[in-house]
Amino acid sequence: MRTIVVYSSLTGNTKKIAEAIAGALPEGTAAVPVKEAPADLADYDCVFLGFWVDRGNADKAAADLLATLGNKHVALFATLGADPRSPHAAESLDKAAELLPNGKKPAGKFICQGAVDPKVIEMMYKMFPKGHVHGQSAERDALHAEAAKHPDEADLAAAGAFARETMENIVRGEA
Repeated sequence: MRTIVVYSSLTGNTKKIAEAIAGALPEGTAAVPVKEAPADLADYDCVFLGFWVDRGNADKAAADLLATLGNKHVALFATLGADPRSPHAAESLDKAAELLPNGKKPAGKFICQGAVDPKVIEMMYKMFPKGHVHGQSAERDALHAEAAKHPDEADLAAAGAFARETMENIVRGEA
């Protein structure tokens, strides 16, 4: 089965996850940035597409590519600054899945936390006053500090397990 891992990464978080996924797939599976992806991905049986969450959805580069993927199997993975077990994380994956053409359902979905770009944190703190959900506070600072620890080794291992499980489900005809 011909498989490729394509990703969009702003701070390097999604790139790390993409490389962990490619490392868990058959030898020679490439992990390439969206901008370097082959012009025609139709020859691939499975595309693992990764993105960073931007305002509750796939970032623009990944979203644009998602809308074109008619491959037999597409698996989604993402990174975000929020808790990956949060409703926001699940909704972000669901919204990205809705971008697939013709009601296509992903073969698998994975999300993990990643460090937030310090420039984004600074911008948010300037845009929103203290007391606003996105404004500076001790709680918000603690959330950013926790996110800065990710993706960690456990996240990378979980990404590899996701890739293996997704491929096993595809082979068994369950995806």
